[in-house]
Amino acid sequence: MEGKKIQKRLFGTNGVRGIVGKDLTPELVLSIGESFGSMRKGQIAVGRDTRTSGETLINAVKSGLLAVGCDVTDCGILPTPALQYLVKEQFDGGAMITASHNPPEYNGVKIIESDGTEMGDEETIKLEQRIFDHTYSTNSWEYVGQETIAPHLIKDYITAIANFFPDKPGMGITVVVDPGSGPACSTTPQILTRLGCRVLTINGIMDGTFPGRLPEPSMDGLKGLAALVVSSGAAFGVAHDGDADRAVFIDENGQFVEENQEFALVADHICRQKKGVIVTPVSTSQMVEIVAKKNNSTVTYTPVGSIYVARTMRSLIKNGAHVIFGGEGNGGLIFPDHQFCRDGGMTAAMMVAILASRGQKLSQLLEQLPRRHMIKDKISSVGGAAILNALKSAYSHGIIDETDGVKIFQGNSWALVRASGTEPLIRIIIDAEDEEQGRALQDDLKETIQKVT
Repeated sequence: MEGKKIQKRLFGTNGVRGIVGKDLTPELVLSIGESFGSMRKGQIAVGRDTRTSGETLINAVKSGLLAVGCDVTDCGILPTPALQYLVKEQFDGGAMITASHNPPEYNGVKIIESDGTEMGDEETIKLEQRIFDHTYSTNSWEYVGQETIAPHLIKDYITAIANFFPDKPGMGITVVVDPGSGPACSTTPQILTRLGCRVLTINGIMDGTFPGRLPEPSMDGLKGLAALVVSSGAAFGVAHDGDADRAVFIDENGQFVEENQEFALVADHICRQKKGVIVTPVSTSQMVEIVAKKNNSTVTYTPVGSIYVARTMRSLIKNGAHVIFGGEGNGGLIFPDHQFCRDGGMTAAMMVAILASRGQKLSQLLEQLPRRHMIKDKISSVGGAAILNALKSAYSHGIIDETDGVKIFQGNSWALVRASGTEPLIRIIIDAEDEEQGRALQDDLKETIQKVT
């Protein structure tokens, strides 16, 4: 099971990211390719999202992989979960050029292991060390790798999700899809059409400048999607981030569905079909645990980050646990019967299946979920460790969880306080039964923090 986070120097929770030409250069990406290829010899699949810098950087990573003797299959522009599915099925590893939800000037690299999951912390640190020490060597001319161009492989991913729902649950359902000009333009509309849905799209043309909205599918950025859902009489709208490993929803009334509600709704649907373990980070709302308990299932918590969720799921299964679902409260859901990574296309398809099976509108299903109030806050501070220690001391009389940062329980409410690994910030998440309890806990926390800042 994936334990505490290990501090990395280049890679964050989801790969290397930075502003292109400043933090992220072709030279760095070349060295990532050379180092990864030195660690994982064999057939490596690569892909990218729609960012304008993608072509430059995918050629850099391919050059590094080929130079150390790996054979490379370029799968073209596709969602990260599509590449992860292809790696799981056919390849020895993968490299995805994407900055996910970051603005257009950013790009990044995600490294994928042969099981389709992102590389874990310990192996990533070994990869980083190779980059810093230049402990890789290029092959002579007769031993360099060969490249295959295979954009058609994306069809395998589309078919895998469509085949998961053979009864075509989308018959009679209209869905509006907002791929945000990202790679899901070529996947989610096709997936839902094959489920029988009538599909409308907005921001459905690939464009790395993201003219319609930014890659982060925020409430403000999805006003166009919400308007089209209402005007078309659609059952719901679905939007993706820049690499489509997440999906967020708009209900039939044009209202944004908070991602923890989304998680709880899908968890409830899955728990109705089978009992078992749900895996999610300590930052996810307690409503998921309430739903699981109601359905005779349990929740296992991990550090924040999808990689920790995915690897914990695999570890639990290896040890005999019946893991049925996982993911994060940000629209990144993991369906272990499909694959062990966040998958926005699969999440969109699952929402169709939920509405078809329950025979109710999305807003009605959301009304039936447990009521919780979540507050997200941040404080500028460089003294992260001192603050966390002070909180542990101040709340030592109660229950504290140190899986990731400090999670403090008060009655039926909790607060998670974490120091950012990349910025001088303290992040606070509070999950309470109602707003009054949440604000009281927030004020109490801030008073304690101010004493040590």
